[in-house]
Amino acid sequence: MYSFKSVEEKWQKIWIQNNTNVTPSISPTDRDNKCYVLEMLPYPSGKIHMGHVRNYCIGDVLVRYKKALGYKVLHPMGWDAFGMPAENAAIQNGTHPKVWTYQNIEEMKNTIISLGLSYDWDRELATCSEEYYGHEQRLFIEIYEKGLVYRKESWVNWDPVDNTVLANEQVIDGKGWRSGADVVKKQLPQWCLRITQYAEELLRNLATLKSDVNCGGWPEKVLTMQENWIGKSDGMSIKFKIIKNSNYVGYPEDNLVIFTTRPETLFGASFCAIACNHPLALLIAQENKAAATFISECQKIPTTECSQSIVEKKGFNTGMFVSNAINQDDVLPIFIANFVLMEYGTGAIFGCPAHDERDFEFATKYNLPIRSVISSSKSDSLPYVCTNGMMINSGFLNGLSVADARTTVCNFLEKALLGTRETTYRLRDWSVSRQRYWGCPIPMIHCKKCGIVTVPKKDLPIVLPDDVDFSVPGNPLDHHPTWKYVKCPYCGTDAERETDTLDTFFESSWYFLRYCSPHDDEPINKKAIEAWMPVDVYIGGIEHAVLHLLYARFFTMVLSDCGYINIREPFTTLLTQGMVCHTSFQDDSGKWLYPNEVEIEKDGKCFAVDDGRHVTAVRSEKMSKSKKNLIDPEQIISTYGLDALRIFIMSDTPYEKDFDWNTDALDGAWRYLNKMWRLCERINAKYKIFTEVLYKNDSAAIDSSHILKVTHCYLKKINTAFDQIVFHKAIAFHRELTRAIEGVLNEDVPVHIMAEVINIWIRVFAPFAPHFALEAYQFLFSSPETIDLLHWPTLRSELAREDTATIAVQVNGRLRHTFESHLGRSDDELKEISLSNEHVKKFIKCNTVKKVIIVPDKLVNIVTE
Repeated sequence: MYSFKSVEEKWQKIWIQNNTNVTPSISPTDRDNKCYVLEMLPYPSGKIHMGHVRNYCIGDVLVRYKKALGYKVLHPMGWDAFGMPAENAAIQNGTHPKVWTYQNIEEMKNTIISLGLSYDWDRELATCSEEYYGHEQRLFIEIYEKGLVYRKESWVNWDPVDNTVLANEQVIDGKGWRSGADVVKKQLPQWCLRITQYAEELLRNLATLKSDVNCGGWPEKVLTMQENWIGKSDGMSIKFKIIKNSNYVGYPEDNLVIFTTRPETLFGASFCAIACNHPLALLIAQENKAAATFISECQKIPTTECSQSIVEKKGFNTGMFVSNAINQDDVLPIFIANFVLMEYGTGAIFGCPAHDERDFEFATKYNLPIRSVISSSKSDSLPYVCTNGMMINSGFLNGLSVADARTTVCNFLEKALLGTRETTYRLRDWSVSRQRYWGCPIPMIHCKKCGIVTVPKKDLPIVLPDDVDFSVPGNPLDHHPTWKYVKCPYCGTDAERETDTLDTFFESSWYFLRYCSPHDDEPINKKAIEAWMPVDVYIGGIEHAVLHLLYARFFTMVLSDCGYINIREPFTTLLTQGMVCHTSFQDDSGKWLYPNEVEIEKDGKCFAVDDGRHVTAVRSEKMSKSKKNLIDPEQIISTYGLDALRIFIMSDTPYEKDFDWNTDALDGAWRYLNKMWRLCERINAKYKIFTEVLYKNDSAAIDSSHILKVTHCYLKKINTAFDQIVFHKAIAFHRELTRAIEGVLNEDVPVHIMAEVINIWIRVFAPFAPHFALEAYQFLFSSPETIDLLHWPTLRSELAREDTATIAVQVNGRLRHTFESHLGRSDDELKEISLSNEHVKKFIKCNTVKKVIIVPDKLVNIVTE
């Protein structure tokens, strides 16, 4: 029996003693064999879950492979430690956020260390440390001085539970991404970053991140999500003349300007709609109480497109009208609508109900005209979107294709000075203000004499006060008795600090740069960046596709423009691992149960362990605290060991797919380790200790050694699997190699041949089961007690050439048989072997063979009448 507990403890002590995981030093001129592998830094919630374990194991396997190949590897770990959960814990438990956070960091760090992962803990950082956020404050000031930070009154998404502003990306289906509370709109002064100035580069550079099987890259799904979020639109801003009737409210502009990407549908327009916070709407509300009431209701809807899309479409008829820009006789009513956003375009739209589902719903509700202006051969039912039909009911555009009509109408409107071609982006500037305590203080001061000024860099960091009161609702910094009161550093008069803190995505947008020189006096060491960046492989969940990853790309571009770094993109290869799932269990009262509280019988029926009550196995879904479908990693490790857990997690399922927890498969990983150890004992009993791996120029022995050729063929396949990061295939190939070795143990294989085979067999397994591999190597080979790394074996290409092929035999296109054949066998021979096979004859029966199609070294297809 393989004694995993003593083995894993032994090798982890050796790794610590040898400083195995300390990052080697490199220079910008010596970076050809560098490899920077990084998993997204975790929030210190207090417990490591299986999602963490899978994420970290993927990175660790890759790191150990790269180190075995001779790469100099940077593999750090840290903590994304600011945020609302710490404040919520402080309120609920009477614990200071700093105390709660650092206690959790200690607990999680100890668990991660026990996992035997190859992190360089000398580079550990916590984003809540004064050192880290002091450097961050300096970066904020320099970005501000670059003109990329500004403050303005704006409508924001307000989370009434967390009492803070949320970015659009943090509102999921109308609810706060952390609290789950219904988000409302609120007007507040906000600090914003001009990410929109980088929209075109953010979009353009996506092409450089496309995935390639040999060169890494990003998943297509993530690239599509970012492209859609940036949302480049080519269209036209069009002037609709406001008609001054009895309901006219004295709007200072003569025209209502509307941006559209479909100007060719103007002849189908039946109404115009403006956002509830459009200047015209606010002016109308001053005179009309009903309008004011409607606007108040609209402001309860979050400012995201998703939230607007799912609400019932409602409007308030203002009684005002505009003339259609393309036909002055066509008068359109103006509505205030709950689905129009001021943040997109000009905050005003024209509705063409026949060819837009949202407009159709609105027009139907308010009995507005619906005019089809594009013919469609595919659908007669409205609404339909058609971009390749012909124009109808459109005056001078009739008979033109949609594309030609778009060009024609744009030319017409520009010539008439009624419109201009424009490019817009769905992306909005990033609001980074948060009304909470546990975050990085924004280093700005409000002075009545000087205005808003930056904190002098010599006074950084601006440290959070420890003596805060969470019993009063709102931001503790705002009602602190002393902290916010300061003297203006420029005129000496009384002033106040900014009490908003930074969005936590600000911290995670540059931490990967700090890892390159975590103890430097400067925020970022340019030489260290030139040596290590970009990150070669970045690993994390696809849920960060728009939030963190977009901000990190933006930050990299900004810091490049500030002179800190010389790259424009931070991550070369992105791996997005799937979720770890487990069946959730619920009793008849709706109570969720932990898996260890449920007994499952052979027929699949489930009962509670404590009292035998009926339990329903609901579904396999992401492990979560709320559903209690959790598996404790520490319990699994104590029962099966680290290496068995690693093999289980890496086997069968590609990293990007969701992973269903399966105890039988975990047992299988444990059995495989024990099988390998028994094999080691049999090898040791037969060969004793291999003193060295002898690559003898013994052509006769090599030519006669089938197992050595098989081993190098598998080594070639495993190399490819590692390079393409398909670890489940590498493990499958290793299992096949194990079976091949078992099959020759009773044969008289020369010692130097077997030594080379076993050397490869153990070494390629080391990234998956590092403790086991080192122990097995030390057991079978004469190696020092302090060995801590097994270098990758060298492939002998001349032995890895396949000299046989598996031939598939089909009868009328259906696979009926396979057989092994040496390469280059003639068509006649393949035909004869296939037709003479007894199993194939059963499918031919009495039918006449009409023809035999042969693909050399691959396929024989027998076609019968």
